Amino acid sequence: MDAATVADLTGRIASAVQRVIVGKPDAVRLALVAMLSEGHLLVEDVPGVGKTSLAKALARAVDGAVSRIQFTPDLLPGDITGTSVYNRQTSEFEFRAGPVFANVVIADEINRASPKTQSALLECMAEHQVTVDGGTYPLGDPFMVVATQNPVEMDGTYPLPEAQRDRFTIRISVGYPDPAAELAMLDEHGAGEPLDRMRPVTDLHTLRSMTAATRALHTAAEVRRYCVDIVGATRRLSEVRLGASPRATLHLLRAARAWAITSGRGYVVPDDVQAVAVPVLAHRLLLGPEGVAARRSATDLVRAAVGRVAVPSPPRS
Repeated sequence: MDAATVADLTGRIASAVQRVIVGKPDAVRLALVAMLSEGHLLVEDVPGVGKTSLAKALARAVDGAVSRIQFTPDLLPGDITGTSVYNRQTSEFEFRAGPVFANVVIADEINRASPKTQSALLECMAEHQVTVDGGTYPLGDPFMVVATQNPVEMDGTYPLPEAQRDRFTIRISVGYPDPAAELAMLDEHGAGEPLDRMRPVTDLHTLRSMTAATRALHTAAEVRRYCVDIVGATRRLSEVRLGASPRATLHLLRAARAWAITSGRGYVVPDDVQAVAVPVLAHRLLLGPEGVAARRSATDLVRAAVGRVAVPSPPRS
């Protein structure tokens, strides 16, 4: 599948999703970038802005199976992955799959559950498999976790540990719509739920072809080096206690490829890397005392790191 075909399909998917999430084209595009780069998405925002609807609309657009897990303090790891149940008729234990066995898994308010339960997703997100009682069970293909959390109401929450945040390819914030978009939302949603009227734009087989084309997109050595240099620059910032990891470098490259192919190009340029640098890297940084005292945000620091790295000449196809 060539870049033009992928761009056309992603444009049609985006149009379908934007009928559910009105007035947020940037958030929708970044969600599609996470999907094409075979990564996971973290959505941080206040309640009621469409975080869960965004994930459901993505799954509906590609005709994928979707499951929703409401994270609560009493949720157990087995409630996510599944568990072994004794069958009296066969006198054997049988594995009962949990809700994680879907193409798009919505982890709603992920920071409400304990770290023990949050860690049940680590193997799922990294290796696309579940290990229960010594047995290993592969997850769906494609597989994507869309986690949501409310950054305002923090009572009774467990902040995501660094290892968990590092597994999310992209973090976005949907934000409030502008007045015109909110008025359009009333017109679109007033007659009923748009998700109920939404029809698939493509199927999972085509989506797998799209991700394969994204994975194989031409990326010049200079652009790959540019990704390494940007991530390295985050580790040298005086305001940062912990910079981006090598996994972040890989995710940055994959996201840049996805951004490029959604633009209809068959190669990656430095602008693609810059476009995804903040959503890919900002949530991975831990600020040190100097950064906190200066009231610098992780977004500001990623932009500072990008500004310190020389831009290579754009490669040609």
